[in-house]
Amino acid sequence: MKKYLAIVLACALLLCLFAGCGQKQSTEGPQASSEASAPADGSKTIKIGVFEPASGDNGAGGKQETLGIQYANSVAPTVEINGETYNVQLVIVDNESSNDKATTAAASLVSSGVSVVLGSYGSSVSIAGSDKFKEAGIPAIGVTCTNPAVTEGNTHYFRICFLDPFQGTVLAKFAAKNFSAKKAYCLAKLGDDYSVGLCNYFKEAFTALGGEVQYETFPEGTSDYTSYVTNAKNYGADVFFAPVSTEAASLIIDQVSSQGAKFPILAGDTWDSNVITSAAKGKNVEIYVTTFYQEGGNAEFDSGFKAWLNGNSTYLANNGGNDMISAVSAMGYDAYFTALEAIKLAGSADPKAINDALWKTTYDGVTGHIEFDQVNGDAVRSEAYVKQVDTASGNWKFVGIQTTAE
Repeated sequence: MKKYLAIVLACALLLCLFAGCGQKQSTEGPQASSEASAPADGSKTIKIGVFEPASGDNGAGGKQETLGIQYANSVAPTVEINGETYNVQLVIVDNESSNDKATTAAASLVSSGVSVVLGSYGSSVSIAGSDKFKEAGIPAIGVTCTNPAVTEGNTHYFRICFLDPFQGTVLAKFAAKNFSAKKAYCLAKLGDDYSVGLCNYFKEAFTALGGEVQYETFPEGTSDYTSYVTNAKNYGADVFFAPVSTEAASLIIDQVSSQGAKFPILAGDTWDSNVITSAAKGKNVEIYVTTFYQEGGNAEFDSGFKAWLNGNSTYLANNGGNDMISAVSAMGYDAYFTALEAIKLAGSADPKAINDALWKTTYDGVTGHIEFDQVNGDAVRSEAYVKQVDTASGNWKFVGIQTTAE
């Protein structure tokens, strides 16, 4: 009997090994470890890492940023390096919107042998993963990570977006000019580099204009924003500034509407999402955001991206279930082509050569001209798009282009 049981257990163990014990790794969408397997024909391949959140607080935005990169890869799946054609393989990791998980995700990209990294949506995770790329000598191109600390003090992290000191000043001037605002309520997530930083820059600019600010933060895991909206009302705020995640934004919008608050809500680029338009549709709220691109800015990109989204149910789902174009998708598209320009200029798949080439790289993209300053590798940008939610249709409407001079 013991011999029989031993045979049964041995067979069960073998079955578990062959079947992987029932576990399965996803290979679809931004959660996949790579966009495509290495070509079987022996042709040369260069790998580009995609360091983005597909889950957590910023998962919705991360997926949309990744979609722009994936679409660009479908448009230009190869790159010429010194007369040779290389297939471009995307290696995609989920940093889970978590500083702790970001280091593991970054290490995964390093071990996969990528030559350059794109991302991340979210400044905190970009900062958290930065040292892994630095230690490996791999350059990274920030797509929409706007906190100055992403590039400060290093020579390997670049970015194609404007920065929060600029964005905070633009929003403060917009509030003062368009709403004659004298009092502003600012709300950020405790420990979040993006929202805390942007609130501080807004506060600095708004008080310099003669305004007053009440500033609060909420802890991780907050799901009830009733007290914060109540505090803003009691303070007599003329504007409510909350550059937080889309997950928190939806709940804040609900509270502003249900409490009948009359102040307009202002936010930065993270709110440029169909998550926001869906949350605001049919509600008595005013929402204005600063962002990098307005749908309609480039007809060829818009039509091509929409057709690509609608041709794949997974891509459409990752875009929130419709084909509305988010600015972060357009920025992801431009970041990919900026990387290709750097690779061509370097004439090599070697990360160090690409890093050196990035300082001299320029690209005219769908979001405008891209080049990097010679101090921190930041994009030279001087304009932001301002959009408002049309709560009747659930769409964005273009308000105008704002600079710090206005």
